[in-house]
Amino acid sequence: MTEGSEATVAAAHRVEVALGERAYHVHIGPGVRAALPEVVAGIGARRVAVVSARPPEWTPDPGVPSVVIPARDGEHHKTLGWVEELCRRFADFGLSRSDAVVSVGGGTTTDAAGLAAALYHRGVPVVHLPTSLLAQVDASVGGKTAVNLPQGKNLVGAYWQPRAVLCDTEYLTTLPRREWTNGYGEIARCHFIGAGDLYGLPVQEQIAASVVLKASIVADDERDAGPRHLLNYGHTLGHALERATGYRLRHGEAVAIGTVFAGVLAGRLGRIGPDRVAEHRSVVAAYGLPTALPAGPGSDAGALIALMRLDKKATDGLTFVLDGPRGAEPVRGVPEPEVAAALADMPVGDAGTGGR
Repeated sequence: MTEGSEATVAAAHRVEVALGERAYHVHIGPGVRAALPEVVAGIGARRVAVVSARPPEWTPDPGVPSVVIPARDGEHHKTLGWVEELCRRFADFGLSRSDAVVSVGGGTTTDAAGLAAALYHRGVPVVHLPTSLLAQVDASVGGKTAVNLPQGKNLVGAYWQPRAVLCDTEYLTTLPRREWTNGYGEIARCHFIGAGDLYGLPVQEQIAASVVLKASIVADDERDAGPRHLLNYGHTLGHALERATGYRLRHGEAVAIGTVFAGVLAGRLGRIGPDRVAEHRSVVAAYGLPTALPAGPGSDAGALIALMRLDKKATDGLTFVLDGPRGAEPVRGVPEPEVAAALADMPVGDAGTGGR
């Protein structure tokens, strides 16, 4: 790195994901993509396959011989077929276990490239450069990699921790408004799992607080045996809504609605009072996120419940992460009539959105 880029990276937030020999750092700030050559050198990689959803001027040089593979960003491209093609491209380039993969893109790119890195040669190092707000606050950190099946979201995957994550906030300046809103869905749900009120903070601090929270949970439960389920707050209904709407509803938007629903359901089960239920809606609405079920298939209770039964946490009937006297925790075996009644309590359409 140049002297100027070293100063930029030094001024960034740095969060450790403490996983022993698999520990790594998440760097958050403007210009941190300049650290990529140093990270690659630290790995000892001689060659790099860069899977990038961004144009050449936003795809940094890793400092060693490389091939750039244009990414197929978006949920419809998170498939095993795309992962196989990536692995074929790695092989064509002659990538070995002593080399590395770099992802540059949103959460679907980090997911697919991460899974390809986990599978190729039974695992090659991967470095993520998340370029969307959602990927920077959540998707690129924690080592979960996965692709979708027609039957459900993220049903085929592996745990494969990156060697580093470079969250360059300069990428966010290129995002359309809807992509900002998409990322705010994950930030809003952090309010109910321990991050506190992040509304109104500078975006770099919002990202850092979200990553600090996730890093602490992942360090305690890398492979989703219990505490890590907290990170799925709002996701059970959220994933079902994505499927029900053919992914027209973006992930963060769906999680936002799922977070409001989690409050409604917790209220029906007597876990929280009316003020806390209302807080779910007000926090989500503050970020300009949707708080109502979308009209059409996204409001069909029977279809949504059937999709929620496919959730990976659902080992004992319908399972949700819900707020309560001890804070958020997984609640298993939630009666279907209560879930249906909570869905019926949700507004439908564009009502209930806004900001503060």
